[in-house]
Amino acid sequence: MKSGSLSYILPCNRLPVQLMSQVRVYTSNGQKKDLGSQDTNGSAHGETLHKVETGHDTTSAGQKQSSPKQPIQVKMKPVLKKREYGPKYTQNNFITGVRAINEFCLKSSDLDQLRKIKRRSPHDDTETFTVYLRSDVEAKSLEVWGSPEALARERKRRKEAEIKYRENLFRNQRLLWEYKEFFGNTKPRSSTAAMFFKGPGKVVMVAICINGLNFFFKLLAWVYTGSASMFSEAIHSLADTCNQALLALGISQSARTPDPSHPYGFTNMRYIASLISGVGIFMMGAGLSWYHGIIGLLHPHPVESLLWAYCILAGSLVSEGATLLVAINEIRRSARAKGLSFYQYVVQSRDPSTNVVLLEDAAAVLSVAVAATCMGLTSLTGNPYYDSVGSLGVGTLLGTVSAFLIYTNTEALLGRSIEPEQLQRLTEFLENDPVVRAIHDVKATDMGMSKVRFKAEVDFDGRVVTRSYLEKQDIEQLLQEIQQVKTLEELEAFMLKHGENIVDTLGAEVDRLEKDLKQRNPDVRHVDLEIL
Repeated sequence: MKSGSLSYILPCNRLPVQLMSQVRVYTSNGQKKDLGSQDTNGSAHGETLHKVETGHDTTSAGQKQSSPKQPIQVKMKPVLKKREYGPKYTQNNFITGVRAINEFCLKSSDLDQLRKIKRRSPHDDTETFTVYLRSDVEAKSLEVWGSPEALARERKRRKEAEIKYRENLFRNQRLLWEYKEFFGNTKPRSSTAAMFFKGPGKVVMVAICINGLNFFFKLLAWVYTGSASMFSEAIHSLADTCNQALLALGISQSARTPDPSHPYGFTNMRYIASLISGVGIFMMGAGLSWYHGIIGLLHPHPVESLLWAYCILAGSLVSEGATLLVAINEIRRSARAKGLSFYQYVVQSRDPSTNVVLLEDAAAVLSVAVAATCMGLTSLTGNPYYDSVGSLGVGTLLGTVSAFLIYTNTEALLGRSIEPEQLQRLTEFLENDPVVRAIHDVKATDMGMSKVRFKAEVDFDGRVVTRSYLEKQDIEQLLQEIQQVKTLEELEAFMLKHGENIVDTLGAEVDRLEKDLKQRNPDVRHVDLEIL
Protein backbone atom coordinates (compact mmCIF):
# COMPACT_ATOMS: atom_id res chain seq x y z
CA MET A 1 0.00 0.00 0.00
CA LYS A 2 1.48 3.39 -1.09
CA SER A 3 0.61 6.64 0.53
CA GLY A 4 2.40 9.80 -0.50
CA SER A 5 6.12 9.26 -0.44
CA LEU A 6 5.94 6.29 2.03
CA SER A 7 5.46 2.67 1.16
CA TYR A 8 4.02 0.36 3.86
CA ILE A 9 4.11 -3.41 4.04
CA LEU A 10 1.30 -4.84 6.14
CA PRO A 11 2.56 -6.85 9.09
CA CYS A 12 2.00 -10.59 9.35
CA ASN A 13 2.92 -13.27 11.83
CA ARG A 14 6.01 -14.48 9.98
CA LEU A 15 7.38 -11.51 7.97
CA PRO A 16 9.19 -8.44 9.30
CA VAL A 17 7.61 -5.08 8.81
CA GLN A 18 9.78 -2.68 6.67
CA LEU A 19 9.43 1.03 6.17
CA MET A 20 11.24 2.62 3.29
CA SER A 21 11.25 6.34 2.59
CA GLN A 22 12.23 8.37 -0.46
CA VAL A 23 15.06 10.63 0.70
CA ARG A 24 16.16 13.84 -1.01
CA VAL A 25 19.77 14.93 -0.45
CA TYR A 26 20.52 18.65 -0.66
CA THR A 27 24.06 19.93 -1.29
CA SER A 28 25.40 23.25 -0.08
CA ASN A 29 25.04 24.80 -3.52
CA GLY A 30 21.28 24.37 -3.48
CA GLN A 31 21.02 21.37 -5.84
CA LYS A 32 18.90 18.36 -4.90
CA LYS A 33 19.08 14.72 -5.80
CA ASP A 34 16.34 12.07 -5.47
CA LEU A 35 17.65 8.77 -4.29
CA GLY A 36 14.32 7.02 -4.76
CA SER A 37 13.30 3.89 -2.94
CA GLN A 38 16.44 2.08 -1.82
CA ASP A 39 16.99 -1.00 0.21
CA THR A 40 19.60 -1.64 2.87
CA ASN A 41 22.18 -2.91 0.37
CA GLY A 42 23.54 0.63 -0.32
CA SER A 43 23.62 3.12 -3.20
CA ALA A 44 25.11 2.43 -6.62
CA HIS A 45 27.14 5.68 -6.51
CA GLY A 46 28.82 5.12 -3.17
CA GLU A 47 26.52 7.54 -1.33
CA THR A 48 25.60 6.90 2.32
CA LEU A 49 22.57 4.71 2.57
CA HIS A 50 19.56 6.40 4.12
CA LYS A 51 17.38 3.80 5.58
CA VAL A 52 14.58 3.20 8.09
CA GLU A 53 14.08 -0.33 9.29
CA THR A 54 11.42 -1.91 11.47
CA GLY A 55 11.79 -4.74 13.98
CA HIS A 56 10.16 -8.17 13.97
CA ASP A 57 6.50 -8.58 14.91
CA THR A 58 6.41 -10.24 18.36
CA THR A 59 2.84 -9.51 19.33
CA SER A 60 0.14 -12.03 19.57
CA ALA A 61 -2.68 -12.49 17.07
CA GLY A 62 -4.98 -9.53 16.78
CA GLN A 63 -2.35 -7.11 18.18
CA LYS A 64 -0.01 -4.94 16.12
CA GLN A 65 3.22 -3.56 17.46
CA SER A 66 5.11 -1.10 15.26
CA SER A 67 8.90 -0.83 15.53
CA PRO A 68 10.45 2.50 16.57
CA LYS A 69 11.60 4.70 13.57
CA GLN A 70 15.38 5.26 13.15
CA PRO A 71 16.52 8.85 12.48
CA ILE A 72 17.15 9.70 8.82
CA GLN A 73 20.83 10.55 8.21
CA VAL A 74 21.58 13.07 5.40
CA LYS A 75 25.22 13.67 4.36
CA MET A 76 25.85 17.15 2.99
CA LYS A 77 28.44 17.50 0.19
CA PRO A 78 30.68 20.52 0.93
CA VAL A 79 31.14 22.76 -2.10
CA LEU A 80 33.09 26.07 -2.02
CA LYS A 81 31.02 28.83 -3.55
CA LYS A 82 32.59 30.33 -6.67
CA ARG A 83 33.56 33.96 -6.26
CA GLU A 84 32.67 36.34 -9.07
CA TYR A 85 35.27 39.08 -9.62
CA GLY A 86 33.72 40.87 -12.58
CA PRO A 87 35.52 42.30 -15.63
CA LYS A 88 37.60 44.72 -13.53
CA TYR A 89 39.03 43.79 -10.15
CA THR A 90 41.87 45.80 -8.62
CA GLN A 91 41.33 45.30 -4.91
CA ASN A 92 44.37 43.03 -4.51
CA ASN A 93 46.68 45.01 -6.85
CA PHE A 94 49.98 46.33 -5.55
CA ILE A 95 51.52 49.64 -6.65
CA THR A 96 54.82 51.29 -5.76
CA GLY A 97 55.18 54.45 -3.75
CA VAL A 98 56.36 56.48 -6.76
CA ARG A 99 53.33 55.45 -8.75
CA ALA A 100 51.00 56.19 -5.84
CA ILE A 101 52.43 59.71 -5.52
CA ASN A 102 52.33 60.44 -9.28
CA GLU A 103 49.00 58.87 -10.24
CA PHE A 104 46.98 59.62 -7.11
CA CYS A 105 48.50 63.02 -6.26
CA LEU A 106 49.63 62.04 -2.76
CA LYS A 107 52.58 63.05 -0.62
CA SER A 108 55.13 60.73 0.89
CA SER A 109 53.76 61.54 4.34
CA ASP A 110 50.32 60.27 3.23
CA LEU A 111 51.83 56.86 2.48
CA ASP A 112 53.28 56.52 5.98
CA GLN A 113 49.81 55.77 7.32
CA LEU A 114 49.13 52.95 4.86
CA ARG A 115 49.96 49.26 5.12
CA LYS A 116 53.41 48.45 3.74
CA ILE A 117 54.03 45.12 2.06
CA LYS A 118 57.41 43.63 1.17
CA ARG A 119 57.53 41.91 -2.22
CA ARG A 120 60.17 40.41 -4.50
CA SER A 121 61.88 43.10 -6.53
CA PRO A 122 61.82 42.86 -10.32
CA HIS A 123 65.25 44.52 -10.47
CA ASP A 124 68.54 42.66 -10.26
CA ASP A 125 70.19 45.09 -7.83
CA THR A 126 67.60 44.72 -5.03
CA GLU A 127 65.97 41.66 -3.48
CA THR A 128 62.79 43.19 -1.99
CA PHE A 129 60.94 46.48 -2.22
CA THR A 130 57.93 48.08 -0.56
CA VAL A 131 54.51 48.22 -2.23
CA TYR A 132 51.04 49.35 -1.18
CA LEU A 133 47.56 47.97 -1.78
CA ARG A 134 45.87 49.87 -4.57
CA SER A 135 42.58 49.91 -2.63
CA ASP A 136 44.31 51.61 0.31
CA VAL A 137 45.91 54.20 -1.95
CA GLU A 138 42.62 54.93 -3.72
CA ALA A 139 40.84 55.36 -0.40
CA LYS A 140 43.60 57.66 0.86
CA SER A 141 43.45 59.80 -2.29
CA LEU A 142 39.70 60.23 -1.90
CA GLU A 143 40.25 61.15 1.74
CA VAL A 144 42.83 63.77 0.77
CA TRP A 145 41.03 65.28 -2.24
CA GLY A 146 37.44 64.72 -1.16
CA SER A 147 35.98 63.41 -4.45
CA PRO A 148 37.00 61.76 -7.73
CA GLU A 149 36.25 65.01 -9.58
CA ALA A 150 38.69 66.96 -7.43
CA LEU A 151 41.34 64.27 -7.97
CA ALA A 152 40.79 64.44 -11.76
CA ARG A 153 41.19 68.25 -11.70
CA GLU A 154 44.46 67.93 -9.76
CA ARG A 155 45.77 65.38 -12.24
CA LYS A 156 44.96 67.70 -15.13
CA ARG A 157 46.67 70.62 -13.41
CA ARG A 158 49.82 68.58 -12.77
CA LYS A 159 49.86 67.37 -16.37
CA GLU A 160 49.78 70.93 -17.64
CA ALA A 161 52.52 71.91 -15.19
CA GLU A 162 54.67 69.00 -16.41
CA ILE A 163 54.29 70.08 -20.05
CA LYS A 164 55.24 73.64 -19.14
CA TYR A 165 58.25 72.37 -17.17
CA ARG A 166 59.49 70.40 -20.15
CA GLU A 167 59.18 73.44 -22.40
CA ASN A 168 61.15 75.53 -19.91
CA LEU A 169 63.74 72.77 -19.57
CA PHE A 170 64.25 72.66 -23.33
CA ARG A 171 64.60 76.46 -23.40
CA ASN A 172 67.10 76.39 -20.53
CA GLN A 173 69.14 73.69 -22.23
CA ARG A 174 69.40 75.84 -25.34
CA LEU A 175 70.52 78.83 -23.26
CA LEU A 176 73.08 76.68 -21.45
CA TRP A 177 74.43 75.45 -24.78
CA GLU A 178 74.78 79.03 -26.02
CA TYR A 179 76.64 80.01 -22.84
CA LYS A 180 79.00 77.08 -23.29
CA GLU A 181 79.67 78.09 -26.87
CA PHE A 182 80.43 81.66 -25.78
CA PHE A 183 82.46 81.06 -22.61
CA GLY A 184 83.86 77.64 -23.47
CA ASN A 185 83.13 74.28 -21.92
CA THR A 186 85.27 73.67 -18.84
CA LYS A 187 83.66 70.36 -17.87
CA PRO A 188 85.81 67.21 -17.96
CA ARG A 189 85.64 65.00 -21.00
CA SER A 190 82.46 62.93 -21.05
CA SER A 191 82.26 59.20 -21.59
CA THR A 192 80.73 59.80 -25.03
CA ALA A 193 83.78 61.79 -26.14
CA ALA A 194 86.06 59.09 -24.72
CA MET A 195 84.46 56.57 -27.11
CA PHE A 196 86.29 58.23 -30.01
CA PHE A 197 89.70 57.48 -28.53
CA LYS A 198 89.41 53.69 -28.60
CA GLY A 199 87.80 50.89 -30.58
CA PRO A 200 85.45 51.70 -33.47
CA GLY A 201 85.30 55.39 -32.52
CA LYS A 202 89.05 55.73 -32.97
CA VAL A 203 88.90 54.02 -36.37
CA VAL A 204 86.15 56.37 -37.54
CA MET A 205 87.94 59.52 -36.37
CA VAL A 206 91.19 58.51 -38.10
CA ALA A 207 89.24 57.82 -41.30
CA ILE A 208 87.49 61.22 -41.15
CA CYS A 209 90.79 63.09 -40.86
CA ILE A 210 92.54 61.17 -43.63
CA ASN A 211 89.63 61.18 -46.08
CA GLY A 212 89.09 64.90 -45.50
CA LEU A 213 92.70 65.64 -46.48
CA ASN A 214 92.47 63.29 -49.46
CA PHE A 215 89.36 65.06 -50.71
CA PHE A 216 91.06 68.45 -50.54
CA PHE A 217 94.14 67.37 -52.49
CA LYS A 218 92.19 65.31 -55.04
CA LEU A 219 89.91 68.26 -55.69
CA LEU A 220 92.93 70.46 -56.42
CA ALA A 221 94.33 67.80 -58.77
CA TRP A 222 91.03 67.56 -60.66
CA VAL A 223 90.85 71.36 -61.06
CA TYR A 224 94.42 71.34 -62.41
CA THR A 225 94.15 68.31 -64.75
CA GLY A 226 90.43 68.01 -65.55
CA SER A 227 90.69 64.19 -65.32
CA ALA A 228 87.37 62.32 -65.00
CA SER A 229 89.05 59.62 -62.92
CA MET A 230 90.48 62.25 -60.57
CA PHE A 231 87.02 63.83 -60.26
CA SER A 232 85.62 60.41 -59.30
CA GLU A 233 88.37 60.02 -56.72
CA ALA A 234 87.61 63.45 -55.23
CA ILE A 235 83.90 62.61 -55.05
CA HIS A 236 84.78 59.27 -53.51
CA SER A 237 86.83 60.90 -50.74
CA LEU A 238 84.07 63.47 -50.11
CA ALA A 239 81.48 60.70 -49.82
CA ASP A 240 83.73 58.78 -47.44
CA THR A 241 84.25 61.84 -45.26
CA CYS A 242 80.54 62.64 -45.04
CA ASN A 243 79.58 59.02 -44.38
CA GLN A 244 82.17 58.60 -41.65
CA ALA A 245 80.98 61.81 -40.01
CA LEU A 246 77.53 60.20 -40.03
CA LEU A 247 79.04 57.08 -38.44
CA ALA A 248 80.55 59.23 -35.68
CA LEU A 249 77.10 60.67 -35.02
CA GLY A 250 75.65 57.14 -34.86
CA ILE A 251 78.32 56.06 -32.35
CA SER A 252 77.62 59.03 -30.09
CA GLN A 253 73.84 58.48 -30.26
CA SER A 254 74.16 54.76 -29.53
CA ALA A 255 75.76 55.58 -26.16
CA ARG A 256 72.60 57.30 -24.89
CA THR A 257 70.96 55.70 -21.88
CA PRO A 258 67.55 54.04 -22.33
CA ASP A 259 64.46 56.12 -21.61
CA PRO A 260 60.72 55.30 -21.31
CA SER A 261 60.25 55.85 -25.05
CA HIS A 262 63.19 53.57 -25.93
CA PRO A 263 63.44 50.96 -23.13
CA TYR A 264 66.02 48.85 -24.98
CA GLY A 265 68.36 51.76 -25.64
CA PHE A 266 69.77 53.29 -28.83
CA THR A 267 72.25 50.62 -29.87
CA ASN A 268 70.73 50.31 -33.34
CA MET A 269 71.72 53.89 -34.15
CA ARG A 270 75.02 52.50 -35.40
CA TYR A 271 73.21 50.28 -37.89
CA ILE A 272 70.94 53.13 -38.96
CA ALA A 273 73.94 55.39 -39.55
CA SER A 274 75.71 52.63 -41.49
CA LEU A 275 72.60 52.04 -43.60
CA ILE A 276 72.33 55.74 -44.46
CA SER A 277 76.05 55.71 -45.16
CA GLY A 278 75.60 52.88 -47.66
CA VAL A 279 72.82 54.81 -49.39
CA GLY A 280 75.03 57.92 -49.43
CA ILE A 281 77.91 56.02 -51.03
CA PHE A 282 75.57 54.76 -53.71
CA MET A 283 74.06 58.17 -54.46
CA MET A 284 77.09 60.44 -54.10
CA GLY A 285 79.99 58.17 -54.93
CA ALA A 286 78.64 55.71 -57.45
CA GLY A 287 76.04 58.03 -59.00
CA LEU A 288 78.34 60.98 -59.64
CA SER A 289 81.17 58.71 -60.84
CA TRP A 290 78.89 57.03 -63.35
CA TYR A 291 77.51 60.37 -64.46
CA HIS A 292 80.96 61.90 -65.01
CA GLY A 293 82.21 58.78 -66.79
CA ILE A 294 79.24 58.74 -69.16
CA ILE A 295 79.69 62.46 -69.90
CA GLY A 296 83.37 61.79 -70.65
CA LEU A 297 82.44 59.04 -73.09
CA LEU A 298 79.85 61.21 -74.85
CA HIS A 299 81.92 64.40 -74.89
CA PRO A 300 85.63 63.48 -74.60
CA HIS A 301 88.20 66.22 -74.11
CA PRO A 302 92.00 66.08 -73.84
CA VAL A 303 93.58 65.63 -70.41
CA GLU A 304 96.30 67.97 -69.11
CA SER A 305 99.55 66.84 -67.48
CA LEU A 306 98.89 64.08 -64.96
CA LEU A 307 102.11 64.36 -62.96
CA TRP A 308 100.47 66.06 -59.98
CA ALA A 309 97.55 63.65 -60.18
CA TYR A 310 99.93 60.70 -59.89
CA CYS A 311 101.61 62.23 -56.85
CA ILE A 312 98.31 62.86 -55.12
CA LEU A 313 97.08 59.34 -55.94
CA ALA A 314 100.28 57.91 -54.46
CA GLY A 315 99.77 59.89 -51.26
CA SER A 316 96.11 58.85 -51.18
CA LEU A 317 97.10 55.21 -51.56
CA VAL A 318 99.42 55.43 -48.57
CA SER A 319 96.90 57.24 -46.35
CA GLU A 320 93.95 55.04 -47.34
CA GLY A 321 96.11 51.96 -46.81
CA ALA A 322 97.02 53.14 -43.30
CA THR A 323 93.35 53.64 -42.42
CA LEU A 324 92.56 50.22 -43.88
CA LEU A 325 95.19 48.59 -41.67
CA VAL A 326 93.73 50.29 -38.58
CA ALA A 327 90.26 48.95 -39.45
CA ILE A 328 91.61 45.44 -40.15
CA ASN A 329 93.43 45.28 -36.81
CA GLU A 330 90.33 46.45 -34.94
CA ILE A 331 88.11 43.83 -36.63
CA ARG A 332 90.66 41.07 -35.99
CA ARG A 333 90.79 41.96 -32.31
CA SER A 334 87.00 42.08 -31.98
CA ALA A 335 86.51 38.87 -33.97
CA ARG A 336 89.04 37.05 -31.80
CA ALA A 337 87.22 38.22 -28.66
CA LYS A 338 83.91 36.85 -30.03
CA GLY A 339 85.40 33.58 -31.23
CA LEU A 340 84.58 34.32 -34.88
CA SER A 341 86.60 34.39 -38.03
CA PHE A 342 87.40 37.64 -39.80
CA TYR A 343 84.96 36.83 -42.62
CA GLN A 344 82.10 35.88 -40.26
CA TYR A 345 82.55 39.05 -38.23
CA VAL A 346 82.34 41.23 -41.35
CA VAL A 347 79.42 39.39 -43.01
CA GLN A 348 77.35 39.32 -39.81
CA SER A 349 77.97 43.06 -39.37
CA ARG A 350 78.89 42.70 -35.70
CA ASP A 351 80.41 46.18 -35.67
CA PRO A 352 78.75 48.24 -38.42
CA SER A 353 80.90 51.35 -37.95
CA THR A 354 84.20 49.53 -38.37
CA ASN A 355 82.75 47.52 -41.26
CA VAL A 356 81.91 50.70 -43.16
CA VAL A 357 85.42 52.08 -42.65
CA LEU A 358 86.94 48.75 -43.71
CA LEU A 359 84.90 48.46 -46.90
CA GLU A 360 85.19 52.13 -47.82
CA ASP A 361 88.97 52.10 -47.41
CA ALA A 362 89.29 48.81 -49.27
CA ALA A 363 87.23 50.31 -52.10
CA ALA A 364 89.37 53.45 -51.92
CA VAL A 365 92.61 51.50 -52.33
CA LEU A 366 91.19 49.54 -55.26
CA SER A 367 89.72 52.66 -56.84
CA VAL A 368 93.09 54.43 -56.60
CA ALA A 369 94.64 51.50 -58.47
CA VAL A 370 91.86 51.60 -61.09
CA ALA A 371 92.14 55.37 -61.52
CA ALA A 372 95.94 55.27 -61.76
CA THR A 373 95.80 52.48 -64.36
CA CYS A 374 93.23 54.25 -66.56
CA MET A 375 95.04 57.59 -66.29
CA GLY A 376 98.29 55.88 -67.24
CA LEU A 377 96.65 54.36 -70.34
CA THR A 378 95.33 57.79 -71.27
CA SER A 379 98.83 59.30 -70.91
CA LEU A 380 100.41 56.57 -73.05
CA THR A 381 97.81 56.46 -75.81
CA GLY A 382 96.40 59.98 -75.62
CA ASN A 383 92.89 58.46 -75.72
CA PRO A 384 90.60 60.12 -73.10
CA TYR A 385 88.16 57.21 -73.23
CA TYR A 386 90.33 55.17 -70.86
CA ASP A 387 89.99 57.88 -68.24
CA SER A 388 86.19 57.84 -68.57
CA VAL A 389 86.17 54.06 -68.32
CA GLY A 390 88.17 54.41 -65.08
CA SER A 391 85.48 56.70 -63.70
CA LEU A 392 82.83 54.07 -64.53
CA GLY A 393 84.95 51.39 -62.85
CA VAL A 394 85.28 53.43 -59.65
CA GLY A 395 81.51 54.02 -59.67
CA THR A 396 80.83 50.30 -60.08
CA LEU A 397 83.15 49.48 -57.19
CA LEU A 398 81.41 51.99 -54.95
CA GLY A 399 77.99 50.66 -55.97
CA THR A 400 79.03 47.13 -54.98
CA VAL A 401 80.25 48.28 -51.56
CA SER A 402 77.07 50.29 -50.94
CA ALA A 403 74.86 47.33 -51.90
CA PHE A 404 76.71 45.10 -49.41
CA LEU A 405 76.39 47.68 -46.62
CA ILE A 406 72.68 48.19 -47.29
CA TYR A 407 72.04 44.43 -47.22
CA THR A 408 73.99 43.63 -44.04
CA ASN A 409 72.63 46.56 -42.03
CA THR A 410 69.07 45.90 -43.15
CA GLU A 411 69.39 42.30 -41.98
CA ALA A 412 70.69 43.49 -38.62
CA LEU A 413 67.86 46.00 -38.17
CA LEU A 414 65.22 43.40 -39.02
CA GLY A 415 66.27 41.35 -35.99
CA ARG A 416 67.93 38.15 -37.15
CA SER A 417 68.28 35.05 -35.01
CA ILE A 418 71.51 34.12 -33.26
CA GLU A 419 73.68 31.22 -34.35
CA PRO A 420 72.04 27.75 -33.99
CA GLU A 421 74.88 26.50 -31.80
CA GLN A 422 74.45 29.35 -29.34
CA LEU A 423 70.67 28.89 -29.31
CA GLN A 424 71.14 25.17 -28.59
CA ARG A 425 73.41 25.96 -25.62
CA LEU A 426 70.81 28.32 -24.14
CA THR A 427 68.01 25.77 -24.59
CA GLU A 428 70.02 22.92 -23.07
CA PHE A 429 70.92 25.06 -20.07
CA LEU A 430 67.23 25.59 -19.30
CA GLU A 431 66.21 21.99 -19.98
CA ASN A 432 68.91 20.67 -17.64
CA ASP A 433 67.38 22.52 -14.70
CA PRO A 434 65.19 20.24 -12.51
CA VAL A 435 62.40 22.82 -12.26
CA VAL A 436 61.87 22.83 -16.05
CA ARG A 437 59.86 20.12 -17.78
CA ALA A 438 59.98 21.41 -21.36
CA ILE A 439 60.86 24.46 -23.46
CA HIS A 440 58.60 25.65 -26.28
CA ASP A 441 58.50 28.53 -28.78
CA VAL A 442 62.13 29.56 -28.30
CA LYS A 443 63.16 32.86 -29.93
CA ALA A 444 66.59 34.47 -29.61
CA THR A 445 67.08 37.72 -31.52
CA ASP A 446 70.33 39.59 -32.09
CA MET A 447 69.50 43.20 -31.18
CA GLY A 448 72.80 44.48 -32.49
CA MET A 449 76.26 45.06 -31.04
CA SER A 450 76.32 41.57 -29.49
CA LYS A 451 73.14 42.10 -27.47
CA VAL A 452 70.72 39.17 -27.49
CA ARG A 453 67.08 39.04 -26.43
CA PHE A 454 65.93 35.54 -25.41
CA LYS A 455 62.28 34.47 -25.13
CA ALA A 456 60.78 31.03 -24.39
CA GLU A 457 57.61 29.35 -23.16
CA VAL A 458 58.59 27.25 -20.13
CA ASP A 459 56.61 24.30 -18.74
CA PHE A 460 57.55 24.24 -15.05
CA ASP A 461 57.34 21.15 -12.85
CA GLY A 462 54.86 22.10 -10.12
CA ARG A 463 56.01 19.26 -7.87
CA VAL A 464 59.61 20.47 -7.85
CA VAL A 465 58.46 24.04 -7.20
CA THR A 466 56.26 22.88 -4.31
CA ARG A 467 59.06 20.76 -2.90
CA SER A 468 61.39 23.76 -3.10
CA TYR A 469 58.83 25.71 -1.07
CA LEU A 470 58.40 22.93 1.50
CA GLU A 471 62.16 22.66 2.01
CA LYS A 472 62.12 26.20 3.38
CA GLN A 473 59.21 25.56 5.77
CA ASP A 474 58.95 24.08 9.28
CA ILE A 475 57.29 20.75 8.48
CA GLU A 476 56.13 20.13 12.05
CA GLN A 477 54.43 23.51 12.22
CA LEU A 478 52.90 22.92 8.78
CA LEU A 479 51.54 19.56 9.97
CA GLN A 480 49.99 21.20 13.02
CA GLU A 481 48.27 23.75 10.76
CA ILE A 482 46.86 20.93 8.67
CA GLN A 483 45.54 19.10 11.73
CA GLN A 484 43.81 22.25 12.95
CA VAL A 485 41.81 22.58 9.73
CA LYS A 486 38.21 21.60 10.60
CA THR A 487 35.95 23.81 8.51
CA LEU A 488 35.73 25.04 4.94
CA GLU A 489 36.76 28.53 6.00
CA GLU A 490 39.90 27.24 7.70
CA LEU A 491 40.75 25.08 4.68
CA GLU A 492 40.31 28.05 2.32
CA ALA A 493 42.54 30.27 4.48
CA PHE A 494 45.20 27.54 4.65
CA MET A 495 45.22 26.99 0.87
CA LEU A 496 45.24 30.71 0.05
CA LYS A 497 48.18 31.34 2.34
CA HIS A 498 50.42 28.57 1.04
CA GLY A 499 49.16 28.87 -2.53
CA GLU A 500 50.34 32.48 -2.71
CA ASN A 501 53.69 31.47 -1.22
CA ILE A 502 54.10 28.72 -3.82
CA VAL A 503 53.38 31.20 -6.62
CA ASP A 504 56.05 33.49 -5.13
CA THR A 505 58.43 30.53 -5.11
CA LEU A 506 57.70 29.98 -8.82
CA GLY A 507 58.48 33.65 -9.48
CA ALA A 508 61.76 33.29 -7.58
CA GLU A 509 62.65 30.28 -9.73
CA VAL A 510 61.99 32.31 -12.89
CA ASP A 511 64.25 35.09 -11.59
CA ARG A 512 66.97 32.57 -10.78
CA LEU A 513 66.87 31.07 -14.26
CA GLU A 514 67.02 34.49 -15.91
CA LYS A 515 69.94 35.55 -13.73
CA ASP A 516 71.90 32.35 -14.37
CA LEU A 517 71.22 32.61 -18.10
CA LYS A 518 72.67 36.12 -18.21
CA GLN A 519 75.70 35.22 -16.10
CA ARG A 520 76.63 32.22 -18.24
CA ASN A 521 75.98 34.10 -21.51
CA PRO A 522 77.09 37.76 -21.27
CA ASP A 523 75.62 38.51 -24.70
CA VAL A 524 72.11 37.80 -23.39
CA ARG A 525 70.88 41.14 -22.05
CA HIS A 526 67.09 40.60 -21.98
CA VAL A 527 65.39 37.33 -20.96
CA ASP A 528 61.62 36.74 -21.14
CA LEU A 529 60.56 33.38 -19.67
CA GLU A 530 56.81 32.90 -19.95
CA ILE A 531 55.08 30.31 -17.76
CA LEU A 532 53.22 27.77 -19.87
